[in-house]
Amino acid sequence: MSADARHVVVDGFRLHLLDWGGDGPALLLLHGGALNAHTWDPVCANLRDRYRCLALDQRGHGDSEWSPGLDYGLDAHLRDIAGLVDALQLERVVVVGQSLGAMNGLLYATTQPERVVGLAMIDAGPWVQPRGAGRIAEFMLSEPELPSIEDFVQRAHRFNPRREPAQLRKTLVHSLRPLPSGGWTWKYDRRHLTRERFEIFRSELGALAERLPEVACPVLVVRGEESDVFSAADAKRLAARLPDARVVLVPGAGHTVQGDNPGALAAELRDFAESVLP
Repeated sequence: MSADARHVVVDGFRLHLLDWGGDGPALLLLHGGALNAHTWDPVCANLRDRYRCLALDQRGHGDSEWSPGLDYGLDAHLRDIAGLVDALQLERVVVVGQSLGAMNGLLYATTQPERVVGLAMIDAGPWVQPRGAGRIAEFMLSEPELPSIEDFVQRAHRFNPRREPAQLRKTLVHSLRPLPSGGWTWKYDRRHLTRERFEIFRSELGALAERLPEVACPVLVVRGEESDVFSAADAKRLAARLPDARVVLVPGAGHTVQGDNPGALAAELRDFAESVLP
């Protein structure tokens, strides 16, 4: 079974999410930059028997609305998440975020401690490795239009050879849109992407380090064992700054852990959720 696609309007802004259904406790899953809610499909398929998995297309991504004013800062994402949780009437939630989603989840956890009973931060923290982050920036800033989906599959496979082309194809069909010219381009809003914007984002991450002691819930710090973005030292440093945290490694995974090894990640998330939820 697949998820139900839903749209929720928060402060006049339309957000799209995938609701995997069920009456179990809620897991809110937040994707990384340039990705979308479907990046969580294999993980949600593994967890839906016990939990209500809600995968959000964050603003400017997937099938959610683009910001007319290019408002994509952490505060804008925080407003969206808070409004969505209120709209869905979620009293207690485990937030799962990867990369950008992890930082958005961290900020939400510091502002809504009564709602967030657990936070899983996947391959992300206030500190990142410049080389790996730069490699992602180069990928995101590369030519945005290509003749076919297959061309994007080949580019993505060169960027992340851990993933089989068939797996990448399943994900990319949700990440691309056709052009009148007959070619294809990304769905996510690229208008604000510049090298300067990446540097601003890195400074925003650094500022979040000061808020780590404010996180009241248990935190699972997940690192892809082969990640070049989030090092073992970064993970240890993050966990040490949090009041209640532990680190787990997912083998055979780089930065996009949920795509590289979704089964192992789902198992870690299941154990974590069971430890923080009744």
